[in-house]
Amino acid sequence: MHDISTRRPLACPVTALRTSGTRAPPFPAAFRTAPLDLTHVTLHPRGALGAWQELNASATIPHCIAQLESSGVIDNFRRLSGESGAEHRGFVFADSDLYKVIEAVAWEIGRSGTTAHDVWLDEMIALVARTQEPSGYLHTWVQGVRPEKKFSELHWTHEMYVLGHWLQAGIALARTAGRTDLLDLALRFVELVERRFGPGRENGIPGHPEIETALVELFRHSGEQRHLDLAQHLVDQRGRDLLPGGGFGAHYFQDHLPVREAVDPIGHAVRQLYLNAGVTDLFLETGETALGDVMREQWDRVHTRKMYLSGAFGSRHRDESFGNDHELPPDRAYAETCATIADLHWTWRMMLAGDDPRHADVIEREIHNALAASVDATGTRFFYSNPLQRRPDRFDEENAPAERQEWYSCACCPPNIARTIAQLGAYVAGLRQDEHGASLEILQLADMSIALPAEVGSGTLHVETDYPDSGTLHLRLAPLHAADGARLGVRIPGWVRSGTLTPAAGPERPLAAGELAAQRLELPLDEVDGTVIVLDMPPRWTVSHPRVDATRGCVALERGPLVHCIEQVDLPGGVEVDDLLVPAGATASAREDGTLELSLRHRPSGGELYRSLDGQEASEADAESVTVTAVRFSRWGNRGPGAMRIWLPREH
Repeated sequence: MHDISTRRPLACPVTALRTSGTRAPPFPAAFRTAPLDLTHVTLHPRGALGAWQELNASATIPHCIAQLESSGVIDNFRRLSGESGAEHRGFVFADSDLYKVIEAVAWEIGRSGTTAHDVWLDEMIALVARTQEPSGYLHTWVQGVRPEKKFSELHWTHEMYVLGHWLQAGIALARTAGRTDLLDLALRFVELVERRFGPGRENGIPGHPEIETALVELFRHSGEQRHLDLAQHLVDQRGRDLLPGGGFGAHYFQDHLPVREAVDPIGHAVRQLYLNAGVTDLFLETGETALGDVMREQWDRVHTRKMYLSGAFGSRHRDESFGNDHELPPDRAYAETCATIADLHWTWRMMLAGDDPRHADVIEREIHNALAASVDATGTRFFYSNPLQRRPDRFDEENAPAERQEWYSCACCPPNIARTIAQLGAYVAGLRQDEHGASLEILQLADMSIALPAEVGSGTLHVETDYPDSGTLHLRLAPLHAADGARLGVRIPGWVRSGTLTPAAGPERPLAAGELAAQRLELPLDEVDGTVIVLDMPPRWTVSHPRVDATRGCVALERGPLVHCIEQVDLPGGVEVDDLLVPAGATASAREDGTLELSLRHRPSGGELYRSLDGQEASEADAESVTVTAVRFSRWGNRGPGAMRIWLPREH
């Protein structure tokens, strides 16, 4: 097993394991915050995130393994080795589903030490070995269906995209299980790509980015500069008209401008966000100013002009793409699950590189809303598209059904969810060092334990909380041997307007205006034990930017990090969710079950589609008061496919 730094972000998992007693190599200058070793963080199952990891381990990962068989993904490999006579099934990039599930298993091994999937891993890796060509090439659709297309349609065959997921799975297994067999096979394909498309060779870039961030992680894992150079080369070639646009155009593939000039997020949302994760990885390693500048500018534009309230991205079903600035229709949102995951990867890397508190806020929004809503309470049914409104007559569309599905013909999202949740602990804490010493940073609030990194001392920090149900955190730290000047930084989310701090020695005090503005509470580490932090989280109304035409005149209800919605199933007979109005001064109260109760106005709609405002308009005095229940958006759709709304029109 390689000597791996605890302070190197992994391509998608963004963390790294290291063996006991190894020493971390120098930390790149572009990093401001270092990720912790994944084994240093334990999310407890009594908390929301830890419970999700347990569900992922017991239900989602086994479900994904079963679906790989029933969907034909595994048979696509067997067919090449003569072990199956079935026809190829699935999209050209279906191989990546296997690699993502293997990666999910690998991170679950790192989290829990499970051996439940060892036999399956042995079988799958042996199958990959049997189907790989002597040259290192492996792509079951090309080999088994259209062998003449090998490396001839990089914009569409996804060979490098699939290889990227293969690499990430191999690196994850090497780090968590100490086995390198899958990675060794992937390295043969990397060497083939390097010989064919490396610096000074044939021009070519992938139509779907993903390999870039995997290659940077391979450099971190192996220490071999050539892998970083190949990633740099693939990024540098973008915007040079290398991909045939066809009916999609260069913008769809992010091939319309060189990366250092492309400040506007455009085209296929997942492709853009995966590319940005890779570009930011390059910046973290090289410190190149131009890459850092363009990523900061594009991050700002993505998240201030093209992000849904839920933390979703992609407003157009056509091309699964970003729309124009402020084009965010809630009912027609495509909001692909993979786009939220891709942005989670990118935003984490941006947070490692800077001090913008919005990064952690976005990650929190994504995890607790769009990502959480993409899977149901059983962990086995999924949304590919995640709209923020469901009309009562909404019909099923490809990848946008009225109800969650067990699997999809394009099954990129369920395995992506599984691999992300298996390593959620990677996103909650980090390490900072400055001229005053080192600080352990709590970046996401969760019920967890953190083994202190050596830079701040030794011992275990316990964070006890039922967040996001409430904003109360109890901090315990024992046994403690703090390093000189060691500190604990606790993130204060941007939605917080008030709260209190009670040190172990007392007395209680309100959070200061400066702490709220900085979104960070700093405590001497040796004084943390026994501290209680309370973040007030009353329900609040949210409005959108005035240029978001689709939600102008509407409000949404939030509490803490959670977006809420109203489902038709919770309304009394005769009351339609699309006819609800929010009266001036409306307030909501929290119930013990996590729902919110509020009084709205209901005015049944009727009459002509268009009518004059010459006095014929129905009076809002005709509206009747009705008490309704708002549920967390993350839990919607568990009781059927009925209508749902986040954005509600205000009564005039």
